[in-house]
Amino acid sequence: MTFVQLIDCRTSRFDEMDRLMDTWVEQTKGKRTATHAVVGKDRSDASHFIEIVEFPSYEEAMRNSNLPETDKVFRELVALCDEMPTFTDLDVVRDEQLYADTARRFFETIGARGELPPLDGLVAEDYHDHDPANEQDTMGMDAMRREIERWRGGFDFAFSLDDQFGEGDRVCNRWSWSATHTGDFVGIPATGRKVTMTGTTVFRCREDGKIVEGWWQYDRLGLMGQLGVLDALEQ
Repeated sequence: MTFVQLIDCRTSRFDEMDRLMDTWVEQTKGKRTATHAVVGKDRSDASHFIEIVEFPSYEEAMRNSNLPETDKVFRELVALCDEMPTFTDLDVVRDEQLYADTARRFFETIGARGELPPLDGLVAEDYHDHDPANEQDTMGMDAMRREIERWRGGFDFAFSLDDQFGEGDRVCNRWSWSATHTGDFVGIPATGRKVTMTGTTVFRCREDGKIVEGWWQYDRLGLMGQLGVLDALEQ
């Protein structure tokens, strides 16, 4: 179970504290067990800081605390505080990656059978799409719907997310695509062939969770080969 520790302190010497933490990070390289750390400053009190540190488990957090370097930096950190810092230990009982969930629902929605559902809950009106297969970027949600319909007109398809991770406002999605060629696609009549493809899409999301920009990379050449387009070139 993921474990989070909140460190609440007041200091008028934050720059010194920041340098101290940089030193601790360097000294514990390869030893520390924290996976993520965020430091926030209170907007209404410039001397009030809270650090949020995430660990894979409580046991890993304790192992981190027992490092000699941690004990030393703790004593130096307390000396830089205006008062004794407080520590709150939290077992994480709910963890939602909201942007990642939006991306997952996008892939599920565009591969759904029947009429393409509305995308306004997933995609921003001013969406900007980068696809190297297109001469020009696709601009706006309506244009993106037409691009999706073009693929849906040529294939019955579904996505499988093989890997997904996020940082900040971006979510990287590594996917597999399986389809049956059921209609005309870029001038290629339906062949009935079953085809597959792999690719990666990076989405940028805004604060309300909607996708505002996307970058696609996928094996289009391999897809063309499976559709038989390259057969004449190989003869």
